[in-house]
Amino acid sequence: MSLIIVANRAPFRLTAEGLVPAVGGLATALLPVLEARGGTWVAAAEWGEKGRTAQPRQSAIRLERVFLSEREWQGYYGGFSNRVLWPLCHYFLDKIELRREYFQDYLRVNRRFAEAVVRIYRQGDTVFVQDYHLLLLPGLLRERIRGPLGFFFHIPWPSSGVFRILPWGRALVAGVLGADLVGFHTWEYAENFLRTAAHYGFPVEGNRVRIGERTVRVEVHPLGIDTHRFHELSQSPEVGAHARSLRRLAGVDRLILGVDRLDYTNGIRERLLAYERFLQAYPHWRGRVAFFQIATPSRTQVAAYRELKRQVDEVVGRILGSFLREDWVPLRYFYQTYTQEELSAFYRAADVALITPLRDGMNLVALEYVYTSSEGVLVLSNLAGAAEYLKEALLVNPYDLDGMAAALDRALRMPQGERRERLLALKARIQVLDAQSWADRFLSSLEAG
Repeated sequence: MSLIIVANRAPFRLTAEGLVPAVGGLATALLPVLEARGGTWVAAAEWGEKGRTAQPRQSAIRLERVFLSEREWQGYYGGFSNRVLWPLCHYFLDKIELRREYFQDYLRVNRRFAEAVVRIYRQGDTVFVQDYHLLLLPGLLRERIRGPLGFFFHIPWPSSGVFRILPWGRALVAGVLGADLVGFHTWEYAENFLRTAAHYGFPVEGNRVRIGERTVRVEVHPLGIDTHRFHELSQSPEVGAHARSLRRLAGVDRLILGVDRLDYTNGIRERLLAYERFLQAYPHWRGRVAFFQIATPSRTQVAAYRELKRQVDEVVGRILGSFLREDWVPLRYFYQTYTQEELSAFYRAADVALITPLRDGMNLVALEYVYTSSEGVLVLSNLAGAAEYLKEALLVNPYDLDGMAAALDRALRMPQGERRERLLALKARIQVLDAQSWADRFLSSLEAG
């Protein structure tokens, strides 16, 4: 009996030397359990990988690729996944593009994934499907396999009233209910899913949903970070040296940090506006504080993301135009990708992390900052899934510019004793959410039935 993990992306990157493990996210959480149990990761192939037969170097793991045409990829991933489901689940209803051809491509690709899984499936195998790209897959697989089948949804499941916008909503929920166990990061998302299932006529009792003769369990299993890895980074002399160089670059008493993928759900523009409001409302901090905002390029081929970059660039320019002095740079904007080691140096350098997504399934950056920092203060959006667990953070409404500005002032003035007390409590909470145990917890529940 082995484990089959199914996800849109593989946990390996294609390089000139072959396939190497990816860092962070699902790879960190799932590769160790896959290596321990042996099995296969099923994922869409990368373009440069087309026709390649290379396998990862770990002998216990096989990689099964699903090769897609450009039309299939654009419709399934660029279309339905990221122009329909992504904005819907993050409550950006004005960005949804309801096109029937997107759903048709999404269904076609989910069927392709199902064929790939059925080809390698053996009786007794456990199948674990990941995220919004593959909502139909559990239902397609349930028609053909009988073993344990789990599904985890990593982004927010919206309210039933919002989900009902989708013409294909019932089919998507029925697809998810092909699983034996459905997992979410928070109870809010789980309850939203249960209400959505009830709306479409599936009987719900407690955390269980009936579909035909089967009962599906819905549970909460929050995903954390590799705490061992981030503890090492918090002690690394090289990371410490880089952090000190960043402090010298800032040249001020206090450093605020934002780290995000450049996505409209992450609230970067609103955060910059809040920092602008902070400098206006608390002028005594001018010359004493700096803000470093890292924005990793993302989906640059999508018009909404290009427009977001234009808006962010405009706000950055206005802040610098209003407040820049010969002896003080109030804001530095880094539009680039960093390694985990480099990001950890930013974490260690910052006195305050301002993590304010407009909506987020969990937000692992908040956890990474806390676990790497020695005395920092976390200011966190109350609309991030992580806010359900990180109660010692300063929680803010990411749409409330005045509230965020006031929270920044409070964080920067917080006494050292309170900073340390809050940080220690947060570290203890994050220890419980360790990524290495997330998959074990979910799979143990799935296989226990």
